[in-house]
Formats: sequence, structure tokens, C-alpha cells
Amino acid sequence: MSSRPELKVDDEHGFIRFFKSLPHVGDDTVRIFDRNDWYTAHGEDANFIARTVYKTTSVVRQLGRSDNSGLPSVTMTVTVFRQFLREALFKLGKRVEIWASNNGRMNWKVIKQASPGNLQDVEDELGGQFESAPVIMAVKISAKATEARTVGVCFADASVRELGVSEFIDNDLYSNFEAMLIQLGVRECLIQQDKAGLEKEKDPELTKLRQIIENCGVAISERSTSEFSTKDIEQDLARLLKDERSATMLPQTDLKLAMGSAAVLIKYLGVLHDPSNFGQYQLYQHDLSQFMKLDAAAVKALNLMPGVKDGAKTMSLYGLLNHCKTPVGSRLLAQWLKQPLMNKAEIEKRQQLVEAFANDTELRQTMQEEHLRSIPDLYRLAKRFQRNKATLEDVVRAYQVIIRLPGFLGTFEGVMDEAYRDPLDEAYTVKLRQLSDSLVKLQEMVETTVDLDALDNHEYIIKPEFDEGLRVIRKKLDKLRSDMNAEYSSAASDLGQERDKKIFLENHKVHGWCMRLTRTEAGCIRNNARYEECSTQKNGVYFSTKKLQVFRREFDQLSQNYNRTQSSLVNEVVGVAASYSPVLEKLAGVLAHLDVIVSFAHCSMHAPISYVRPKIHPRGEGQTVLKEARHPCMEVQDDVQFITNDVELERTKSSFLIITGPNMGGKSTYIRQIGVIALMAQIGCFVPCTAAEMTIFDSILARVGASDSQLKGVSTFMAEMLETANILKSATAESLIIIDELGRGTSTYDGFGLAWAISEHIVKEIGCFAMFATHFHELTALAEQYPQVRNLHVTAHISGTGGGKKDKEDEKREVTLLYKVEEGICDQSFGIHVAELVRFPDKVVRMAKRKADELEDFTSKHEAGAGGLGVEYSKKDVEEGSALLKDVLVRWKDEVRAGGKMSKEEMVARMKELVAKDERLLANPFFQSVKSL
Repeated sequence: MSSRPELKVDDEHGFIRFFKSLPHVGDDTVRIFDRNDWYTAHGEDANFIARTVYKTTSVVRQLGRSDNSGLPSVTMTVTVFRQFLREALFKLGKRVEIWASNNGRMNWKVIKQASPGNLQDVEDELGGQFESAPVIMAVKISAKATEARTVGVCFADASVRELGVSEFIDNDLYSNFEAMLIQLGVRECLIQQDKAGLEKEKDPELTKLRQIIENCGVAISERSTSEFSTKDIEQDLARLLKDERSATMLPQTDLKLAMGSAAVLIKYLGVLHDPSNFGQYQLYQHDLSQFMKLDAAAVKALNLMPGVKDGAKTMSLYGLLNHCKTPVGSRLLAQWLKQPLMNKAEIEKRQQLVEAFANDTELRQTMQEEHLRSIPDLYRLAKRFQRNKATLEDVVRAYQVIIRLPGFLGTFEGVMDEAYRDPLDEAYTVKLRQLSDSLVKLQEMVETTVDLDALDNHEYIIKPEFDEGLRVIRKKLDKLRSDMNAEYSSAASDLGQERDKKIFLENHKVHGWCMRLTRTEAGCIRNNARYEECSTQKNGVYFSTKKLQVFRREFDQLSQNYNRTQSSLVNEVVGVAASYSPVLEKLAGVLAHLDVIVSFAHCSMHAPISYVRPKIHPRGEGQTVLKEARHPCMEVQDDVQFITNDVELERTKSSFLIITGPNMGGKSTYIRQIGVIALMAQIGCFVPCTAAEMTIFDSILARVGASDSQLKGVSTFMAEMLETANILKSATAESLIIIDELGRGTSTYDGFGLAWAISEHIVKEIGCFAMFATHFHELTALAEQYPQVRNLHVTAHISGTGGGKKDKEDEKREVTLLYKVEEGICDQSFGIHVAELVRFPDKVVRMAKRKADELEDFTSKHEAGAGGLGVEYSKKDVEEGSALLKDVLVRWKDEVRAGGKMSKEEMVARMKELVAKDERLLANPFFQSVKSL
């Protein structure tokens, strides 16, 4: 970071006084000061940026004094500032304020504000490349009843002029609210401020909401309760909405909690401050049940979105499937992954389109390489027009999309396979033709008014023929260009350098029109009075001549005159183009859909083994059968030879799968790949199998790994129980449950008891499809009681090198993991084998084996006795044996009392006599096992 700007502030003490007078804004807000072409941050913010961006506090300088009593400050170039902005908003969930002052005076004020869900002010700085749409939500709850809670939400994507509302009943764990956060891909959530000062007085419902929001990785913004008031909402909506009916007539206004959320969101986004928003918004109601529900644990377990620590792009499903060529396509893919469809006809519609592109390689490649590749972010472009920020360059970018539409249409019309013509026409051709027709007038206007030939020089100007004043200036500019060209030729000849190969004439952004020599040839201008060096850069040495500088100054002057003369015409052209914003937004939607479908087809065909189209059964019907299923992300990792496995989930005989087997044997991969495949099928993608039929799931709920939150005071076991409670409360008969280990955070007996009870509840009460990977081998006994429970195990080949009476702990067991899932139970654990694999000291491994064997001997003896009674003997045997033994003991006690003082040996002898005479007792199998202890 050697190019970091030097810390130079005009009135240091005045700025320090001003900075220290600013009100405290909390740890989640960072203040940045714009100093024209560089930036600064001060106080704690300086230390935070030093650690986050520069990874060292040595870059912090003291403003005011050189010692530590000054104001800690850090400087950033424009590039570093933008890098920090992306990290702060997208990864760290921070809020950013950008301050600026007029003409270097001390009247600093906030000119831009940004937060994870509201990026409007900083879209240019971020370059518009967002992984997913920045959705922001406000939530208001009413929790008067003991069990049911009513939740009202309002949400918006600031890049599209829409407000969504929803109001629904939720359980005490707010699992519907969690599903909605994930469905919408929310980045920031506004909640009511909890005014209680003491921890014990805090509202437990708001505390629960906070935990869920944080668990989903969403930034939280607290707003005062008064901001959730609905008193002005009707007049606010009347100003914002397109709908000509009175806002009071809209059905959504009956949703009082959602309207409270809408009030705070409208205020927070400041949409009423911008008159260009009036009459432009649409209000719609989001139905939570139209998409599959996912909980936060499932999103993590299925690796839907890229994690901070993911190395390869293909580690996440989003990374694997994202071969989109447009920013709008990538954002739509992120949305689809969180909103799998529940409607069979809609899923099959998408599948049909994917099949069309999968089967026609030429169609797919033409779309990706020729057409989609050149489409800009049309939503962002439309937004620039709507906010009156567009330039003539934006008009040209819109024009360049319009002139490509006939190419799209021609490619679709060339599709020969009749089976795909109708679905492609319905989804794309008809819509693109209509949009193309609507944009013809815009195309004509651009061709009439804009100088398209000047684009070669990166100039965006109005045609000179369009105005007499422009024509005169253009003539002079052309003459100057000719003069500059002549001077360039003269210099090339004088220096003996070949034009456009060794020497170039360029319009540099700092030096204007000047010449450039490659660095190897630059020696020829040194010590030559005719040539004057401007600067040396990576690509060569920039220089000029006195004559060229005169031409350049005159050219710049005339260019400014040209821009001034054309400015009113430019405003007119931009104004006309802006009226086409709604059409551009519709076009963005169609092309984004096309981009994602083509991307699905690309992945399906370029996988190590091609994906197949799954057959979809109606909701609540049919079975899920996958032949040679694979995990899509695992199979593409380097050096992985993936072992395929079949899957069969059938209501009556295999709806609950218990998978046992060694650590690292593939249990987790097996159950997670089923979840990933189910999700892929319901977003309309093909799946990594050789054949597949799927039922439609209404939710995927997961409990995987030790997702502990010690920093929040939640233990591993507590986190595990919270996730499981959420599953038991929100699962229906049409859900898919994935449990990867359960009950390991407590004692073995408690853990097993919980695992058994939870499994039995899922089987008996919920009756949905579920998979449970476990090390509790005793759990496999469930299959004896319930026909729909099936035991599977991941296989391992064991070969022992020990023999004879060699000590067990010295035996060397070679364990080969086969990653194959087969019927039946695995009754062995391989934890010590894993310890050997990671090179534990031999002494530790031997001690572990010895202790494990001792425990096994103790357990088996115990189970052969009282511990295993319920399994080995009938209830009748146990009851009868216990009664007979009690009878003998009572008789023996009476005789011992009556016989006076008896020695210990006499007492034992008398007991043996009484037992020997009782034939029924001796014949009882339960008593025989007690006697042998």
C-alpha cells in the first residue's frame, strides 16, 4: 500500500474539534471523509479500517500531534476506499456515512449514506456488481397469545420500485419469519428498539427475533417504536404507488402490522424525498407458501451461497450453477436458490426450457458467447434514468442492447426441434419481440441524434448536423484532429518509429491529446529539445511537442464549447430515453430468466457426468428414487473420485433412513446430497443422477454440525436443541428433514434418549421424509418397531494384522473407507482409526484402544445382565422370575430370623438349599442370567 495518500489537513485543530463534537453513532456505523480524490477516517474508525483493509495498525497516523494524544487517522486512495466499502457492506454488515465539505471549508455534512440493504447512494462506487439484490425488510410483531404470534413485514429491493408486504401467524420460534428472511435473501432488517435497560427486563420476543436475524447473517437496524406508527401510511402510499385507486381501497392496507413495517421502511429509505419516485411504486403481497421453506441451518448444510472461507468457487451451489453472463442473471439465480418452487407445472416449465438448451449445444453457446455476454446491468441502467443521473453514455448503452435484440430473435427462430419451439416462444421470443417493437422509437431517436461514429474515440456526443452551432464547432474540431495527425506523422518520421506499432497518438485522461512511445523505444526523445516528456507509466512514456500542445489546448476549449452547446439537446435525449425505463426493466427480467436457464443447461452438460431431468410427482404424492446420485459440488473438486449411491425414499417402507458407519465414511455427504438434489429439482434444474423421480417438498429443515455460539452465550448443545425444536415445530408431512448427528453435546444416555424420542416423534407424529446420520448404533432398533424406518450404513473394509493372543491395543487394523451406502447396520465405531490417520502418538492410541475394550467388556457384561433385560427376555419371564426370587428371599429372611444366631456361611448354605428346591425358579431364564452375574 505504498501509494497511500499522505495525511495533510488544512486546519488540523479545527477539524479535530469538529470531529470530537460529532454525536456517537454506535459501533456499526463508520464515518468516512471525502477529500476530493482521497479519503480519510478518524478515531476508532481509523483503527477499524487499518485492521480490516491494511491488516496492520502501523498505517494509523496521529492528526494534531505526533504523539498518541492526537486524533488517530488513516488515509485511503479511491481504490482502497471502494474495496473497504464492499467489505463493510457485504461481509461485515456495517453502515457507512460519507461526509464532504464545500471548497475545503469546515462545513462538513453527510452527502451519502449506505447500509447492507440500502446501497442507492453508493451504487457507482460499488460498480453495481452485487451477488444478490440488496433486499431490506422491516418487521413488526404482536405476541399477545401464548402460542401464536402475528408477524407483519414490509420489504423492498431499492433497485426495483416495488414494496412487498406479508402478514402471517408464526410459532414461538418464529420459523416462518426465518424462512421468509431466507426466501427473500434479506441483507438488512429494521426492528423495534428494545427500550429496557436491564437484561432481565428486555422483551423476550424481540430478543428471539434478534437471534434469528443474526443467525441468518442479516444486519440489524433498530428504529424507535414511534416510527412504526401507521398514521401517515395511507397518504405516503397514495403518493408513491402507481395504482390509481385510493390507497385505502387496496386490500393490503388491512394488514395493520405490515403497514407499520411499511411506514418505517419508507422513512428509512427516504423514498419520499425523491420526487422521481412519486406514482412509480407497486405494492404486492408475498405468499410465504408458494416457495419451499428453508431454515438457516439448511442453507448452511446445503452450501447454497458462498461462505467467507470457501476456497474454490464450486464449493457452493450458487458458485457451481452460476455460469450467468449478466449481473441481472447472477442476482436472479441467487433469488431462485432461496425460492424453490412448489408448483409442479411451474417446475416442469423451467425443466422444459433447460432441456431445450441442454439438447441444442449450438443454441446454448450462441446465447452465452454472442448475445448474453454483451448485456449490461439493465436494472441499474433503468435506475440511473429514473433518478435523473443518466448521461448520453447510458443512452448509448441502452441503444446497444436494443440493436442486439434482433440477434436474439433470429437465434430463437433458428431452433429446428418442434418440441421446444412453443415453450421457447412463450418464455422468450414473444416477449422479446414485443419489447423490441416498444423500443424501436428509442433506437430511431438515438440513430438520428447521437454521433455513433464518435464512439470509436470513446466520445458520447450529439451529431453536429443536428444543430448549426454544433456543425461550426465540429468543423473546427475535425480540422484540429487533422493537424494533430499531421504533427504525429511528422514526429514518427523524425524519430524513425513505426506509427501505431511503436509510437501512438492518444487522448490521455490527464494530459489530453499527446503521443506515447513504448518504454523500450523511449530513449530516442531524451536530450531532444523538440519533445517534452509528460509522464512515464507502465505502458510507455507520454510526451508532446509545442505545436501539439497548442492544438490540444484549442481542441479542449472547443470540446467544452461543444458540450455546452449540446447540453440542452443531451438533456432532451436523456429525458426521452428515461421514459423507456419500465420497458428496460421488463427486458432485464426476460434476459435474466434466459441467462439463468442457459446457465442451468450449461452446468447440466458440463458436469463430470451429465445431469438428468428428474420426473416430478404431484405434491404429497409419489416417492423419491435417485439412481447413482452424486453431490454436485463434491464431484467437481480436484482429486475427487466420487462414489455414487442410490437413494430410495418411500412412504411406507423407507421414509425414515438411519445411516450408521465410520467417521469420514460419507454419511454427511450422502444425506446432504439428497437435500441438494431435491432443491435443484425444485428450482427447475437437472440433477446429478443417472435417473431420478422426486416428490415435491414444502421445506428442507436441517440440524447439522456443531453450530455453537459461545460468543452469544449459547452452548453447542443448546444451539443443537434450538435447531431441533425448530424442526419439530415447523415440519409437516411433506417436509424433508436432515439430521447429521444429534445429542453428542450431553451425556451418552441423555443424548441417546433424546435422539430416540426425536426420531420416534418424526416417524409417528410428523410422518415426513427424514434422514438421520448417527453414531448411536442402538437407534437402529427403531426399525424393528416401525416398518417405514430403514437402516443403512456406509461401508468400510477392515483387515487386522494381529494374530493369536496378541494384546488388542497393539493390533493394527487397516480400515479402508469405501463410501458406499448399503442396507443394514454398522455396529462398529472407527474414532480411534481416525486418530491414527491424523498421526496421534502411538502411546495415546494404545491407551485409547485399551480403555475402549475395557468399557466394551463392562458394557457387554452389564447388557447381558440387567441392562439388556428388555431385549433378551420376555416381559412375562422378568415378572415371573422377579416374583419367585422375591418369594424365596422372604422365606429365607424368616428362617434366618427364627434360627437365632447363624454364621454367614450357614446363611449362604440355607439360601442355596431354598433355591435348589424351587424348580420353577431354576427353570426361569431371567433368574438364570441373574445367577450367572
